[in-house]
Amino acid sequence: MSTAVWFITGASSGFGRLMTEFVLKKGGIVVATLRQPDVLAELKAQYPPEKLLILQLDVTKPEEIIDSFAKAEKAFGKIDVVFNNAGYALLAEVEGAPEDKARVMFDVNFWGATNVSKEALRFFREVNKPAGGRLLNVSSIVGITTVPALGYYNASKHALEGITETLASELDPEWNIKITLVEFGGFETRGRDSLVRAPPHAAYLKPSLASAASRSYLLNKNVRISGDAGKAIAKVYNLAQLEDPPLRLPLGNDAVTGFREKVAKILTDVDKYKSWSEGLAINS
Repeated sequence: MSTAVWFITGASSGFGRLMTEFVLKKGGIVVATLRQPDVLAELKAQYPPEKLLILQLDVTKPEEIIDSFAKAEKAFGKIDVVFNNAGYALLAEVEGAPEDKARVMFDVNFWGATNVSKEALRFFREVNKPAGGRLLNVSSIVGITTVPALGYYNASKHALEGITETLASELDPEWNIKITLVEFGGFETRGRDSLVRAPPHAAYLKPSLASAASRSYLLNKNVRISGDAGKAIAKVYNLAQLEDPPLRLPLGNDAVTGFREKVAKILTDVDKYKSWSEGLAINS
């Protein structure tokens, strides 16, 4: 994978920036896409064009997605891995979230990620044939569980989970395309800096409420998130090299715990009420 071409969205900061730097240090080639290319001026000065191609891309604009993949093909002739990472969070109770802000976030986290996924699959199938490729969709433990005061962010990741799993189920194995949802737990990426905030809804001001605790935690910059993002990115890099990768990869002890608790709760409810489904068949 040292000479693999990685197409990375949201390369300006967080996991996208870390992955860009990691792949370059490993000797790989990166097509780094972001809304403001000047942010990567320092990296551009360190690496030649045959190693790093920086492209302006707003994932909410489908024509820019298509154009970016076309430029990557012209420059390198292939893309081996798409790290579909662009996204951000909206801090607001469901009742208090401004709908316009929630819709804009969905345009990035869901529609943007979905359109990147679709173009990646087309590229892997038609340009890379028969080599295929790897699509790594960046999700989160909140795509499986939820965090209060992040309702629309949770929902956008839940939606990404559903569309990604469906895409994976629709693939022809002959295309040699592998898809994985990377389910990050809590990692220190300074993602709180890009957090869009809405004021608390008047009905949710009670300090004992779960949403108030979430706000306090997320807005307290003195509280450092324990996960090492650099170590997590190294695991994602290794993931891209697996012959038979998982559909979902939870990363971080909190993510693993969250998965286990969610599955246990679902199974508990299923077992408790399974008798309700008996005798529902026609003519039973």
